[in-house]
Amino acid sequence: MRSLVVRLDSFGDVLLAGPAVRAVAARSSHVTVVCGPRGADAARLLPGVDEVLVWEAPWEGFDPPPVRPADIDALLGRLRDGAYGTALVLTSFHQSPLPTALLLRLAGVGRIGADSVDHPGRLLDVRHRRREGRHEVEAALDTAAAMGFALPPGDDGRLRVLPPPDTAGLTGRGPYVVLHPGASAPARAWSPHRCAEAVALLADAGHRVVVTGGPDETALTRRVSGDAAVDLGGRTSPRTLAGVLRTADVVISANTGPAHLAAAVGTPVVSLFAPVVPAGRWAPYGVPVILLGDQSAPCADTRALTCPVPGHPCLDEVTGQDVVRAAHKLIQERHS
Repeated sequence: MRSLVVRLDSFGDVLLAGPAVRAVAARSSHVTVVCGPRGADAARLLPGVDEVLVWEAPWEGFDPPPVRPADIDALLGRLRDGAYGTALVLTSFHQSPLPTALLLRLAGVGRIGADSVDHPGRLLDVRHRRREGRHEVEAALDTAAAMGFALPPGDDGRLRVLPPPDTAGLTGRGPYVVLHPGASAPARAWSPHRCAEAVALLADAGHRVVVTGGPDETALTRRVSGDAAVDLGGRTSPRTLAGVLRTADVVISANTGPAHLAAAVGTPVVSLFAPVVPAGRWAPYGVPVILLGDQSAPCADTRALTCPVPGHPCLDEVTGQDVVRAAHKLIQERHS
C-alpha cells in the first residue's frame, strides 16, 4: 500500500511527526510525506520516508501564499499520479485538517484519517479525537493508531533522524555545549544579551561552547559568541546540525526546531520555553529536559509571535547562571 503522511507546517513540527511516519511505514510499501517549504528539510531526515512532496498551503505559516487554482491543480495531479491508498493528516491542536482532507478527497485518495474537532462530513474516513494533555508526538501516534498504523516491535516511539555525519571538523575535538540563540518567532527567543551572558559563564566554567544558527542568523550568532565560543552561524545544513547536536553534552535552546532535532539525536536539552504554547505539548520529547521560563506568565497560551508583555519577563528573567546550573545538572546526570 502506498501511503501519505501530511504535515504542512514547520521544521520542528515535521520532526515531531517522525514516530507516526515510522508507524505508517511499518505497514506501507511506500511513504510520501507532504510538507511545506519550512518542513521539507526535516522530512528528508526522517527514517521511513521514501519521497518528500513539498507544497505551500494557503492556510499554513506566518505568510501564506494566495489561493491559486493552478497551484492546487498541480498538487492534485501529483497526488493522483501517486495512486495513494491512504493518508494520515497531522495537525497541531489549534489547526484544522479539513482543507487538506478536501484536496486529498478530490485527488482520489482511498482512505483519509485525521484528528478533527470540527464535523468532517465526508472528508474523513477516520475521525480521531485528541486526548487531553497529549504531547504532539503522542497525539500523532494516537491518530496513526486509529488508522491502524502501530509502531513496529522494538520501536520506542522517540524522535529519530537518519544517521548524521561526523562534524568534528566544525566543532573541534573534545566535549562541548551547544547554545542555539535563535527562534522561529521573537516571542519564543531568549534575548541576545542573555545568550551572550550564558556563553561567557559557560566558558568561565571550563566548557567549550558552540553557537549554532541559520544563514539569516549570522549577526546574532556572532554577537552571542563573542570571543568565547565557536560560531557556526550559517555554517551547518540540517544534516550537519544534527551531527553537531548529537555529539554535544547538552543543547541550550528556545522552543524551536533545533531543540527537537537535539531530542531526535538523543541529546539532553535545557529548554528556554516561552509559554505562548503549552510545554506539555511542545517541549523536547523523549530526552532529559530542564524547562526554564515562567509557564504561568500572562502570555501563556496566546500563541503570540511577538511577546505581548513589556520586557519579555517569561524568559528574560531567566539568567545566564540559571542556564549554567541547568546545563551542569543535565551533564552530571548524563555521565553518572
